[in-house]
Order: sequence, then C-alpha cells, then structure tokens
Amino acid sequence: MNDFIAVMKALSDPTRVRIVKILQHRPLCVCELQQLLSIPQPTVSKHMKVLEKAGLVKGKKDGLWVNYALDYGSSNPYAATILGNLRHWLADDNLVRKMEKELPGIRRQTACRKA
Repeated sequence: MNDFIAVMKALSDPTRVRIVKILQHRPLCVCELQQLLSIPQPTVSKHMKVLEKAGLVKGKKDGLWVNYALDYGSSNPYAATILGNLRHWLADDNLVRKMEKELPGIRRQTACRKA
C-alpha cells in the first residue's frame, strides 16, 4: 500500500506530472528542467526528490550533473503501470505541448551556464 500511496502523492502535483511527461522524451538535468518549467532550481530539485522516492524517476551522476530519466518501475510496480498509462494521457495539455515544442532548443551548455 505504501508504494501505491507514494506514487499517487508524487503525481498529485501538476508540476511533477509535467516533469514526468517531459522526461518521456529524453533524460534531463535539473538546469534543463528549470529552464523548461521556469521555476527555481531548488524547487525543481525538491520535485525530483519526491519523484525519485516514489520510484518514478532515477538519477544518474554524470560529472557535475545528475541526469534524470523515467524509472519504469524497477523499484515500484505501481510506478511502472502509471508511467505506461501516462504516456497516452495529457497529450492535449497546453503547458505540456509548450514544453515539448521548447525541448529541442534546450541544451545543457546554455541551461547550466552560470550567469
């Protein structure tokens, strides 16, 4: 029951659902997600921690960055089922479509550059 509740709580936030939807396209680091979502880096990191704890995403260290990708249920079978279904849901959401259009222009080299 706890695994199920963790997935449902993680996806109860619209920003986390959008993160999952955009990660269906390719792995991204926090800087890239921050640019797509237009929210502060600490906020993105908190969302990623919740999604990771629920078994929806996994992070892989790559030098200074952590690349996040969908975890398709290696640690939580409920996550696998929801992620499979979510692939077909919310394709008509305006913010998801906007992020999908912006995604090809998102590059780590510019997104993670210090100002």
